[in-house]
Amino acid sequence: MRNILPLCLITLFASCTVKDNTENNYTQYVNPFIGTDFTGNTYPGATVPFGMVQLSPDNGLPGWDRIAGYYYPDSTIAGFSHTHLTGTGAGDLYDISFMPVTIPFKEENAPLGVYSLFSHNNEEAHPGYYKVRLSDYDINVELTSTKRCGIQKYTFPKAEAAVFLNLSKAMNWDFTLDSEIQIVDSITIRGYRKSEGWANDQRVYFVSQFSKPFEEVYVDTTSIFYPKDKRYTGKGVIARFDFKTEEGEEILVRTAISGVSMAGALRNLKEEAFHWDFSKYRSDADAMWNKELAKIEAKSGDHDKIVNFYTALYHTMTAPTLFCDVDGKYFGADKKIYEANGWENYSTFSLWDTYRAAHPLLTYTQPKRVNDMIESFLAHYREHGMLPVWNFYGNETDMMIGYHSVPVIVDAYLKGVGTFDAKEALAACIATANNDSYRAIGEYKKYGYIPYDKENESVSKTIEYSFDDYCIAVMAEKMDKPNIAKIFYERAGYYKNLFDKNSGFLRPKDSNGNWIDSFNAKDYTSHYTESNAWQYLWGAQHDSNGLKEMLGGDSKMEIKLDSMFTYNPDANDELPIFSTGMIGQYVQGNEPSHHVIYLYNIVNRPDKTQRYISKVMSELYKNTPGGLCGNEDCGQMSAWYVFSAMGFYPLNPVSLEYEIGTPLFKELYLNLDNGKRVSIFANNLSDENIYIKSVKVNEKEYNKSYITHRQIMDGVNIEFEMTNTPQKAWY
Repeated sequence: MRNILPLCLITLFASCTVKDNTENNYTQYVNPFIGTDFTGNTYPGATVPFGMVQLSPDNGLPGWDRIAGYYYPDSTIAGFSHTHLTGTGAGDLYDISFMPVTIPFKEENAPLGVYSLFSHNNEEAHPGYYKVRLSDYDINVELTSTKRCGIQKYTFPKAEAAVFLNLSKAMNWDFTLDSEIQIVDSITIRGYRKSEGWANDQRVYFVSQFSKPFEEVYVDTTSIFYPKDKRYTGKGVIARFDFKTEEGEEILVRTAISGVSMAGALRNLKEEAFHWDFSKYRSDADAMWNKELAKIEAKSGDHDKIVNFYTALYHTMTAPTLFCDVDGKYFGADKKIYEANGWENYSTFSLWDTYRAAHPLLTYTQPKRVNDMIESFLAHYREHGMLPVWNFYGNETDMMIGYHSVPVIVDAYLKGVGTFDAKEALAACIATANNDSYRAIGEYKKYGYIPYDKENESVSKTIEYSFDDYCIAVMAEKMDKPNIAKIFYERAGYYKNLFDKNSGFLRPKDSNGNWIDSFNAKDYTSHYTESNAWQYLWGAQHDSNGLKEMLGGDSKMEIKLDSMFTYNPDANDELPIFSTGMIGQYVQGNEPSHHVIYLYNIVNRPDKTQRYISKVMSELYKNTPGGLCGNEDCGQMSAWYVFSAMGFYPLNPVSLEYEIGTPLFKELYLNLDNGKRVSIFANNLSDENIYIKSVKVNEKEYNKSYITHRQIMDGVNIEFEMTNTPQKAWY
């Protein structure tokens, strides 16, 4: 590296110690390392609830296991970047990557670059805080964050030290298109990184300040230097800031990011990171997490169960992510800058996953944010012409299938959550559902199903369009629009057109009405999305009774469900990477199966629901780095656990009903924004006593398999009597 820019030395430094706050300390039960091994693809670094910054270590090597930048079995760290995805299975972000070193430093060829070894013995993570010792340099790194800013604290040995800022750092799907660094003064730098990857036009602007003036700056020679304003530009700028440090000396770096401009990043910095007290930032982040985690109070003497639960609740609040500056400005889907007035813009919507349980959970834990998320959907619709499918950083990735903004909107509307414009929301839902050129929607409307000779994933798309159309029908009916409701109720039944009575499955059909040949329900083919015919048989979440009738009634549906959970894959079956956490053909590690266990309630066998729910919670969620049996998927994997641990689950996310499963805790409270409190008690509960003998609601015997949204909002008291013996249905 060349191009040396000497700068005068100005002393500006502050260091602070961290004080633990154990009052209402729910954060002590969160283990951010859960999901960083096996298939979870989570990151352990610092973020605040729904924060725009996710400041976390990157191992420096690409790979599916390193989608979140960090993989627990690795032993290298090659930077601490400010943006990360959580459990998505698609690699992007890793923006604005810093790396402290002592000179000489260790460097390998790309993609690793400058790096250090580290040990998990010298690493810790808590909500809003991460710490690690870089073994090769004897540097302790501590990270914390605000909503839009990352705060780093480096504790150095006596050394010739340096901090790298690598804007060319890219992994997995990510690729740097352009970057720039400007030297503002002896402690302040600013710039941007523009990249292409899963998001095809991602723009991250930043302003960073060091607590101590750097003595020299080295900039990669691939950049172009403009002497007049001390600006470096060019594809993939890498800068090195040099310091002389004493033993134990601390240097802080505070960085604000923006999707709008460097001026926006500076405003974010001035608003959120205006002091040098690291312990204050850390304690503020901890307080933010405690406030949100306290919305559900679970009580148990089993430490691992408590940790699993609060870590799951934590994961439900690491996405979606804030995507606007403190003044409300954000980068829109049409590449223009907009300003959110009276709401905050959000991004990172993994809707194929999260409509199932994560978003319904947020209607109770985060109703204000739910409104803002739907306002974000509607803004995306105005800018893009469709509701979001899978968007982040102002980009529509079109990942996965369906138009699952719709159930999120309808669920909130039916629950009376938010102040968004319901008329505009319904119009956006209808326009999205009638975009005939999008993924065979036109063929779906023409044939009453999607022919496999016209479109891939035809069965899955037919089923999921049918569900989304049902949601539109319900909203239209509620808004007294019977003609619209009639159209979409009819479309809600289109999935039945793919039911093959001979095979007993939803089977691909061509445009001439012929079933596909060589059909095997357990095969993973291009006609199903990340699943097979066993898993998508149950996909019409809105019509479980219609499904029961289609299968031949209670007993035949029960037999089919039994087969689902007992038909194990053969040893030589080639299973895809997303088929994890399997019980027979049931796949807890991927979302299409998530509601299926609760279908036993529909055939009056709640004891089987209870058995399998208990099995999944005890065997497939663990207090270990490999404790998630599948991708976290922006909170859905964990939302399933949170709901199931409370004892109920949204089988149909827009039904305003929650099927009862089996509670995990003897005592649990859900604290609502309206001041009401849901109280759940499980008498005689133990690891063996997983079956429900009887249910009382508000001290009266209860004869339904579900509880309602209205009961929840009124502050219901639910009392389960538990036993170790499977029981007949109490309803």
